[in-house]
Amino acid sequence: MGAVSLTNIVKNFGSFTAVQRMSLDIPEGAFVSLLGPSGCGKTTTLRMIAGLLDPSEGDITIAGRRVNDVPIHKRNLGLVFQNYALFPHKTIAENVAFGLKFRGVSRDDRERRVREALELVQLPDVGSRYPGQLSGGQQQRIALARAIVIEPDVLLLDEPLSALDANLREDMRVELKRIQQRVGITTVFVTHDQSEALALSDHIVVMSKGRVEQTGAPEDVYTTPATEFVARFLGASNILEATCLTVDGDGVTVEGPAVGRLTLPRERAPHVSGPGPVKLAVRAEKLKLERPDAADTSAAGDLVLDGLVETVDYQGLAARYFLRVGDVQLQAINMIDSHPFAEGERVSLRLRPRDCTLLAGSTQ
Repeated sequence: MGAVSLTNIVKNFGSFTAVQRMSLDIPEGAFVSLLGPSGCGKTTTLRMIAGLLDPSEGDITIAGRRVNDVPIHKRNLGLVFQNYALFPHKTIAENVAFGLKFRGVSRDDRERRVREALELVQLPDVGSRYPGQLSGGQQQRIALARAIVIEPDVLLLDEPLSALDANLREDMRVELKRIQQRVGITTVFVTHDQSEALALSDHIVVMSKGRVEQTGAPEDVYTTPATEFVARFLGASNILEATCLTVDGDGVTVEGPAVGRLTLPRERAPHVSGPGPVKLAVRAEKLKLERPDAADTSAAGDLVLDGLVETVDYQGLAARYFLRVGDVQLQAINMIDSHPFAEGERVSLRLRPRDCTLLAGSTQ
């Protein structure tokens, strides 16, 4: 049993079902992200773990104890929300010490643990200040210190970085991971930001419409999406209709518009068992663009396609290209060497079969 276990959790709001039969085990010390678009059920799930909402069905277990009927203040959880929720009339030290005082910790121990918590978030000298005197990033660190200082069984983070500007958000992402690894606390992190989930997590739970679409390590979820939703939501993907022709121990042969016929390694099609219609997913960064006169056609098994650049989305170090290949539009993201390809330019697209994935539910 994990540090947190959800078993067949359902949450209804009247006739609307926000979370549908969700089961999940979160290992001790893991950093797990609930990732998905607005309305997918991720915050509702977090609030049920916290005790802010009661599940309509199912069981929630924390540290081996069923907590369905345990109020929030008796679950020993640390919570950090996107609005920080600091007391503006209390000093930083008083804010951090609030949970300790509520638990009856002695004054000497409170002062020591507050000092240690402020050092952990690298703000040792702000104890006498008030929240209004700190920047947004500093306030977020104080909210984190207040959550950690009580030594909770689980740390719950609800979009804690969303109120910060882009550069500060990236800095805080690094700090958050550093602190979590140093303390070793089990953490559940809610976000709609794919880059945050990929950078921070040991495990990602991708959710859509109240259901879990896929769970796994960031690299596994990203490189081998299980469903079309995961492929589209986590990164930029090309999704192509195709037909599976043959399946054997060595590979899966498919045929489709733009790509023609190609054979994928068997592990790139774990959910396909026989011929029929399929969907082929190719990450945008896996399509390599070359100028036609420089294209190398010698790599065995690679497809080299002729394409036309229709739109260029310049991004600094990289560019996102929208390309026309026959009757199909594809997108590719490539690093820029000297200058990007231009709109209207003819290019060659290189595609390796091992970079393709056949999606779950494509065929039976």
